[in-house]
Amino acid sequence: MTELYNVGKIVNTQGIKGEVRVISRTDFPEKRYKKGSKLLLDQPGNKMIELIVASHRKHKMFDILSFQDHSNINDVEKYRDGILKVTSDQLGDLPENEYYLHQIIGLSVQDEEGQELGEVTEVLSPGANDVWVIKRPKGKDLLIPYIEDIVLNVDLENKHVTIHVMEGLLD
Repeated sequence: MTELYNVGKIVNTQGIKGEVRVISRTDFPEKRYKKGSKLLLDQPGNKMIELIVASHRKHKMFDILSFQDHSNINDVEKYRDGILKVTSDQLGDLPENEYYLHQIIGLSVQDEEGQELGEVTEVLSPGANDVWVIKRPKGKDLLIPYIEDIVLNVDLENKHVTIHVMEGLLD
């Protein structure tokens, strides 16, 4: 079966013309929500349905979407709390040294000497660069900025990351 990836959550309706408010979980909203794009809607207790984007716009912190053949609030009200997904075929290739979150979460992290430091459990995006949260076997989580000086090698095939431990990073 094809793997599915979350790109957003429908949190409410918007107006009466069949639009929905989406909290986006994608770095590529202009691609994912482009007119004609196919999205899968996963709703608890219901079978997954395919929706085709009719329109997309930004409003405050939301992506506002409408779908083909859904021109009324009554058509989309039932989609609230549904998760919008894409298939692995829709992901596309990324430039060198860029990764999808699902590729990074779960990787083991080691220092340059091969000492195991923990596992990536989360990726935060606070500003200029992402920060990887590393769950250590003992002690507090480690926060690693995703920058060239720190993250030396990402080996997706062997599922591990090698980092340079700068002074104070493990404190």
